[in-house]
Order: sequence, then C-alpha cells, then structure tokens
Amino acid sequence: MAAGLALLAVLPAHALTADEAKAIASGDTEARVEALNKAVATADEKTAAFIQAMSDDAVKFTEDKVFVIKDDKAYDPVTGAELKLPDDAEDVVNNNMMRGAFEAAQAALKLTSKDDAVRLEAAQALFKEPDESRLPMVEKALAAETNPKIKAQLELVRAASLLSSADKGKRLDAAKALGDSRSPDTKLLLNQRLAEETEADVKAAITASIINIDGSLVWGDRINAVFSGISLGSVLLLAALGLAITYGLMGVINMAHGELMMIGAYATYVMQGLFQRYMPESMFGWYLVAAIPVAFLASAFVGAVLERGVIRFLYGRPLETLLATWGISLMLQQLVRSIFGAQNVGVENPAWMSGGLNLLSNVTLPWNRICIIIFAGLVLLAMGWLIGRTRLGLFVRGVTQNRPIASCMGVNTARIDTYAFALGSGIAGLAGCALSQIGNVGPDLGQSYIVDSFMVVVMGGVGQLAGTVYAALGLGILNKFIEGWAGAVLAKIAVLVFIIIFSQKRPQGIFAVKGRSAEA
Repeated sequence: MAAGLALLAVLPAHALTADEAKAIASGDTEARVEALNKAVATADEKTAAFIQAMSDDAVKFTEDKVFVIKDDKAYDPVTGAELKLPDDAEDVVNNNMMRGAFEAAQAALKLTSKDDAVRLEAAQALFKEPDESRLPMVEKALAAETNPKIKAQLELVRAASLLSSADKGKRLDAAKALGDSRSPDTKLLLNQRLAEETEADVKAAITASIINIDGSLVWGDRINAVFSGISLGSVLLLAALGLAITYGLMGVINMAHGELMMIGAYATYVMQGLFQRYMPESMFGWYLVAAIPVAFLASAFVGAVLERGVIRFLYGRPLETLLATWGISLMLQQLVRSIFGAQNVGVENPAWMSGGLNLLSNVTLPWNRICIIIFAGLVLLAMGWLIGRTRLGLFVRGVTQNRPIASCMGVNTARIDTYAFALGSGIAGLAGCALSQIGNVGPDLGQSYIVDSFMVVVMGGVGQLAGTVYAALGLGILNKFIEGWAGAVLAKIAVLVFIIIFSQKRPQGIFAVKGRSAEA
C-alpha cells in the first residue's frame, strides 16, 4: 500500500475504474495481463490495494461487478463501499501466468520506495518478468534513480522489456545492451528470445551476446569450482585431522571416528537448544562459539573412555581394533537414536554466518563455507603447534617413534596414548561442530565421511600432517572439477580410481616418513 502511495509522486495517477477492475479479474489470461499492466502504469492507492487483493485470492466477480472480500464482507474496489455479495459471485481463478504478472506488478509499484534494498529487489523481479507495457514506469524510475547499482539493474530491465518489441531496431539494441551483462539470468532471457526470433540479423546479435556472456561467466564458473573444491577439502581436512593422530600416529584403525564427529555435531545441537531456552535472543548467535569447546571436550571424553576401556588392550592388533571400534560405532549410533531420536535434528546458522559474499553475478561465496575454511585452517595450525611445539606433542612423537626408549626415559606411555587418542577424538568433535553448519545432523552423519577420511590420511602419508592437508585439498578440488563435467557419481568413481592407482604407484603416500622407525 505504501508503495502505491509513493508511486503517485512520480507517475500521473488516475483512479481505478470499474472496467479496469473487471478486465483484470475476468477474461482470458493474456487480456487480463494486458489490463493489469495498463493499470499499473498509472496506478493509484486503490489500484495497488486491488492488485494486492487479487494476489491474495480475495476477489470475487459477477457478470457486471467485482468484489473485494475482507473479513467475510464484500467491498467495491473502486469506491471502497461495502456491498452485498450476490449468491452467483464466482471466485477469481489465477493461474501461474497471472500470479507471475501480479508479482511483477507489485514489484513495479515498489520502484519508488525510499529503501534502496526494496527498489533493487523490485528491479530484479521486473527483470525476470519483462514487459514492454511497463516501459513508461521503468523510464520514470530510471530518470529518478541515483543509486548506480539499481540504475544499472533498471537499464537491464529496460533492455529486457525491449527484447520482445515489435520494432526490429529496438530488439537489436536490446540484444546488444544485454550482451554487456555478465548474468546467467540475462543469458536465459536471450536464449528464450532466440527460440522465438525470426529475423536473421537479430538472431545473430542475440547469439553474439550469448557468446559474450559465456566468455564472461567462464571465470565465475572456475572460481565456483575452485571455491567448492577448497570448501570440500576443508571439510575432509577437518574430518581427517583427528584420524591423522589416531590412525596416522598411533596406528589404530578407529571405525568409530565418524561417530565421534557425530557426537560433536549433537553437542552443537544441545548448545543451540540451551541458548534458545536460557539466553536472550540477542545472544543466540554466540551459541556456535560456545559449542566449539563443548564439542571438543565431549568427543575427547568419549575417545578417552574408548581408549582406556577397549583400545589399550588391542595395540598391535589392527584387525581386532577395526572390529571392536566398528561394533562401538554401532552402539554409539543406537545410543544417539535412543536419546535424540532417529530423525535428523535442525541446527541453525547464526546470523553472522548467513548469506554470502557476492564477487560476480554468478559467484556468491556462502559465509558458512568461508567460516569453515578459516576454522579448518585455525584447527590445523593449533594441531601443528601442539604436536610440534609442546611437551605433550614431544611425548606423543617420542612414543610413536620408539615406545620402549620413551618408556625407559620415564614417559608414561599409557597416559600419553590416552591423551593422544583423546586429542584425535576431540578434533573429530570439532569437525562435527563444523559439519552441523552445512548439512544434516543425524545418527548416520559420520558414515558419510569415515571412508573419505581414511583415504585422505593414507594418500597424504601415514603420520604426516602436511600430507593430510595436500591430500584433502587436492581431492576436494579434483572432485569438484570432475563433477562439473561428469556429474557427482562419476566424480566419486574417478577420485576412487585415482586413489587406487596412486596408492599402487606410491604406497607410502605423498610424504613418506623420513629416517628409521622402530615399531613396538
């Protein structure tokens, strides 16, 4: 309604007439759309209100009268007077084409809003439903517009509206103007017009514009593929970092690693619930920050219990370790089903992780993915510092390289084993916390990543953190580039075949362990 009032300041408005209301409400679809566009071009407040009522399916009509229904009462759309609704009044039926026309009409009424975001949204909506009859309104809005971004969008709306003009010269100019746009929506519009165009020179101009747009979009597609690959690689890195300790350094084949990730994800879900219930609404966005240490500690505690209760009796027996941890993974899944239910639970993104960074017309980088990439880097740096620069890291490396000598020098190897396993499990919990922001959280969450995690660790080189990083990012980017032209299923198969061949040619992984190693 406010948009309709604002429109009066720019366009010469005239009051809605009974004939216009009848033409918009009844008749064949094309005639109704034409009548709607004519009414919008000089819309007043009552016209805007009637269009809204039509969009809300709150209009009935008879052979000679139209009624707006509100609170079970009928009103005249022209005068606003209350009327008696005849028994033979019919509901207005709006098909998809009419609903699209109503949405475009309401967008047109917002072109004079004082809010830049509203005007931009309106211009974008009109671009998807171009119509030459709206040109006077677009021209008026274009003349009054001062925001460069909105003005550029309105110029695209004008060109798109002229693309189907009866004037051949206008179609040529419109095709050339749209060719300068680097938008997939523009390409779609040109392709639609190309299928209908009959003039050879106009077809040539449209084809040239499509080629020009394709050349502009190709870099966007490459950026998308690289970012998607890095994003997938960061997820694989988070999933594999914990395994790089439990399997790479300790030699334990932990099939429950995915369930430790699941515990971290559910810990995040619990923190979300606590913040929703006990904290002010303004504090909700901080639940994820609080969930990070909780997810780490929850998974680390379960990992420590697992190591002290089962794993420590099975060192040096990888097959028994595999079978035992596989059974534990099933138990953990069932425990979660008993507590939280078998259905997936919802974990919301904080407001600061919603939306994305718009680089190009076809490139928008989601903030949640960007945050996970940064988070994976921080976890990697923290883990590298812990292993390489701290007393605990020194003991872990000493026990891994030569357990008897480390024991002879006073190192409590059993305690170090527990600490190391808890550390790897805690990192798995951090991976689950991150995964809760980009996917479903359910009892089967870890099963989707356990195989990929082992492949990353083996390909990177057992016990080599640098190799884990290269393998995770390399496999992520390779998968996304292959997926772009072969599809997701073939991409997975191709990556698996690549890993098999790579493992045959270089079984020690990307980085082999240097020097001698003593096994105990």
